[in-house]
Amino acid sequence: GSSATPCASCKLLRRRCTRDCVFAPYFPPEDPHRFATVHRVFGASNVSKMLQELPAAQRADAVSSLVYEATARMRDPVYGCAGAISYLQQQVSQLQVQLAVAQAEILQRINHPSPMDDDDKAYSSLVMQNDLMSTLLLQECLCFCNFLKIGKLRRKL
Repeated sequence: GSSATPCASCKLLRRRCTRDCVFAPYFPPEDPHRFATVHRVFGASNVSKMLQELPAAQRADAVSSLVYEATARMRDPVYGCAGAISYLQQQVSQLQVQLAVAQAEILQRINHPSPMDDDDKAYSSLVMQNDLMSTLLLQECLCFCNFLKIGKLRRKL
């Protein structure tokens, strides 16, 4: 923090932003909404205590988790992050089913080629669909795994 440009936290809380402000590295003045959301859900005092108890190397991840959880709670006051997890799990399940169907169709075409497949357009389409679904499934799984990793860090707080 600096006296010239207070961080988003100090600005919102109308405090003087000191050089050792625990919020300044994670809540820059250009993004006041980010801190406002975290403050509304967790409270500035609680967040300050959490950050001070963590090693500096873990604070950025903790803030990312807090921002994610606060945003999820604002969007869905009842389920919060659990609602987001449920949604992602449903998406992963749907993509796994679609992927299995596409792979079965590819195997069917490989094992029983029909005369209509001379131009290979249908096969190429299935291969591309399979690749796309594999990519989407991988992205969803990575997103979900990152979410779980951040959640584990949050539970340590």
